[in-house]
Amino acid sequence: MTLLRLLPALFLFATPAPHAAQPALTVERVVVLMRHGVRAPIDGEAPEGTRTAAPWPHWPVPAEHLTPHGARAMTILGAEDRRALIAAGLLPRVGCPAPRTVRIHANTAERTIASGTAFAAGLAPGCTIPVDHLAPDRADPLFEPLRAGATRFDPATAIADIQHYTGGVDALARRHAAVIARLDVLLGCGAPPGCSPVTPSRIVASADGRGIELSGPIRTTSGTAQVLLLQYAEGLDPPGWPRIDAAALRRVGALHAALFDVFTRPPYMAAHQAAVFGRRMLAGLTGADAPPVDILVGHDTNVTSLAAVLHVPLRAPGYAEGDVAPGGAIWLERLYDPSRKRRYVRASYRTQSPDDLRRLSPRVTVTPLPIPGCGVTGLCELATFDRMIRRRLAATQ
Repeated sequence: MTLLRLLPALFLFATPAPHAAQPALTVERVVVLMRHGVRAPIDGEAPEGTRTAAPWPHWPVPAEHLTPHGARAMTILGAEDRRALIAAGLLPRVGCPAPRTVRIHANTAERTIASGTAFAAGLAPGCTIPVDHLAPDRADPLFEPLRAGATRFDPATAIADIQHYTGGVDALARRHAAVIARLDVLLGCGAPPGCSPVTPSRIVASADGRGIELSGPIRTTSGTAQVLLLQYAEGLDPPGWPRIDAAALRRVGALHAALFDVFTRPPYMAAHQAAVFGRRMLAGLTGADAPPVDILVGHDTNVTSLAAVLHVPLRAPGYAEGDVAPGGAIWLERLYDPSRKRRYVRASYRTQSPDDLRRLSPRVTVTPLPIPGCGVTGLCELATFDRMIRRRLAATQ
């Protein structure tokens, strides 16, 4: 086994404390929040009127669906995560997991359900692990709490907090002007005014009062930058386009990351966006009957709001800070110290780079996420962690 394959398992057992002699910690549970895999663009993600040097490429599946390439990448990821979970003692080395020891729950979108199914095929090959989900016509409050009306969300309070957090959406757009210009180069439209539709920066309450809507340069360019990333990870090279490499994608990925400075990272937005799945994850860590391996398959908005509630940055090779890798996941591990008879929580961020996704490589990067307020070890006592995170979540209804 290569060193790279060993790294995820080694991290699960490593105790990031400053002293040489440390007690052995047992991994008792892992609760995971994961983004879906590589998908086809969402209709309108690259806004109508976006100009390019050549036509957009053809995708092999309908809009928003997980691609066959994306499914293979998720199965490979599942196999790598299987190695780590076996090393932690949470999965058997041979045979299938015992009933009710692995739980996978996905949002209702095709791409999340298909991602969960593909991941399960790698996590437990030859076994039957159901992927739970609600009916497609329902809004799952775990992943879409605003649309589901799961909290008492107030758009006016949200907008004020977003404006304070960003310094104003106009200022947010100005800070990214150079990156927007770089995106124009990648699109190669040849138009001096730029390649994306020009609209004023504006943030308003949604028509139903359950969310907020953003317009302006960040809204129009963030989706386009994400489409370019997905094209690259899928292995699509449109003829007639300027050459796009991983370094360029990482730079313009800052536009997609900036979208979360509006929708998920301001404290008010994070508190509401993470309100339901945050409590579900805490129950997975503390509940007496929770399974040892509990996996939620959702979206980049979910992962970024969890990071915001944890007060940790999202940094991974190949991505702009704050952007989320397809298949990227935050792991929360419950650890037991038998010498002190205490339980702890440790967080990490597991990702594959755009190049690894493109090549269907098994390489996984594990980035520790030391939780502020939990000391230099990066470990949080379980009870402390539970109280701290609950205080940061909005009330549900």
